[in-house]
Amino acid sequence: MWAMSESVSVRCPACGRAHLYAAPSYPCTCGAPVAPRLDPRGTATAVTHRTWAEDWVTLPCGSCGRRDQWPRPELGCPCGTVLRIPLAGQTATAQAGAEAAPAPAKRRRPFQPVTIRTARDAVTAAAVYLRWLGYRDIRRADQRPPSGIGIAARGLLAQVDPTVRPASLRDVECLWLTAMTESAAGVYFSLAGYATDARTRADTLGVPLFVLDLTGTPQPVNSLADELDATGVR
Repeated sequence: MWAMSESVSVRCPACGRAHLYAAPSYPCTCGAPVAPRLDPRGTATAVTHRTWAEDWVTLPCGSCGRRDQWPRPELGCPCGTVLRIPLAGQTATAQAGAEAAPAPAKRRRPFQPVTIRTARDAVTAAAVYLRWLGYRDIRRADQRPPSGIGIAARGLLAQVDPTVRPASLRDVECLWLTAMTESAAGVYFSLAGYATDARTRADTLGVPLFVLDLTGTPQPVNSLADELDATGVR
């Protein structure tokens, strides 16, 4: 379990309730925990609509300096309002815990999963895993997939399906076709698994398939995913 940042008092603008909030830390590929610095004097705002730019924030690792995108801190109030937590300064900076590694290791460190409670958590878990594999510049995909959420990295297009419906043959084929037109590899992450014909077609098209368990750990479904998990980005 990664350490939490310092706690700040947050008041809901809708119902007036006060909450004590600490932003979670996420694992950098060097092994150091990264967390945004919160503004204790700032005012929380209600989330009324979502965009990738507002939901994610770029943070530098306090240990190795690597910059990556991580979820912007949010808190759900019992009244039903989702609060966006204010960050210190105009741009977010990160802090590394005392247990942070002094420098990146040559071998990949053990994967540190992100617990999945929401669809947003599923996207975060997939992004954390792709960074662990060695992919860079992870961002929201330019094209929205027919189902789920698309994320992209250098040379990669991934689809994250957080629904309770197993991914279909069409889902896998659409990902493969879109990735091919962008000269990228395709990877699929699903919470509910895959239809039998979808798994067979993925093997034919060369698409690694993963199932995300609720701990946030991607489980390889086919041999292509096994190989990617074992070797990472070559």
